[in-house]
Amino acid sequence: MDFKQINELKAGTRIDSFYVIKSVLSRVSSNNKKFLDLIVGDKSGEISAKLWDASAEDEELYRENTLVKIRAAVVEWQNNLQLKIDKIRLVTKEDGLDIKNFVPSAPYEADDMYIIMLDYISKIKNKDIKNIVNYIIDKAGDKLMNFPAAKKNHHSVRSGLLYHITTMLKAAEALSNVYVFLNTDLLYSGVILHDMAKLEEMDASELGIVTSYTIEGQLLGHIVMGTEKIAQAAEKVEADIEISMILQHMILSHHYEPEYGSPKKPMIPEAEMLHYLDDMDATMFDMKKAVDSVSPGEVSDPVWSLEKRRIYNSKFDK
Repeated sequence: MDFKQINELKAGTRIDSFYVIKSVLSRVSSNNKKFLDLIVGDKSGEISAKLWDASAEDEELYRENTLVKIRAAVVEWQNNLQLKIDKIRLVTKEDGLDIKNFVPSAPYEADDMYIIMLDYISKIKNKDIKNIVNYIIDKAGDKLMNFPAAKKNHHSVRSGLLYHITTMLKAAEALSNVYVFLNTDLLYSGVILHDMAKLEEMDASELGIVTSYTIEGQLLGHIVMGTEKIAQAAEKVEADIEISMILQHMILSHHYEPEYGSPKKPMIPEAEMLHYLDDMDATMFDMKKAVDSVSPGEVSDPVWSLEKRRIYNSKFDK
């Protein structure tokens, strides 16, 4: 037996491999014994798995978004492959796994992206703005390192929030060299803070998978929560009232339309640019994801976030 990715599995073989539990249900078999009905996955795909004669301890241990090592027979059931589990255990640090092999992840290391973000913070000249940003980043702590930017939509990957922030910062810097009247202190701080309240809007595991929205997230949403976060930070660092108000306006308006959660449209150039940077980065992420899902010369399935458009993977320069 050897380690196999899911897309390599074949009926009639045996495996001894690592997977992440995507979903798990406790069921009762026809002979009145409990079993766990699991969907397990890695970066190559997912597969159904059954743990027969499951104990109460098994139910407690093997939960959604848990990394496990499985020894199993690969069988075919109703024209689909399935794992019949012989042994299962939780993953330990000694296994030395790279989480990127099991969950969709940002293409860059979180530590590297964090350093990029800190570099842009160092470019902020206004003391009050820098103090507000640093206060909020310090409060975020390590949670920011693995957090996704969404549950299902753009950047819904491990470290997706940092990836979203850093790509937007790079675009913001480039466009500020074109539109030289833009205040980069406001633009960089707006980019860094615009989605920061998602850390409280959603619950996510260390794997970077959102399990649910918090009660506060459901009742208020990250836009309202983000403005409150800025107001609290501004008060703590004794920042100028107008600076606090402008930063709050940028957060309030970055979704542009009331039906998308913004009660105000942008009223300053930096807020307008923040909206387009956010929208562009989200769109490009979803475009690339769609292109990567098919071979050159093929068209993707309809993408809900792109108005249900099908995206073509051009054969040009491939």
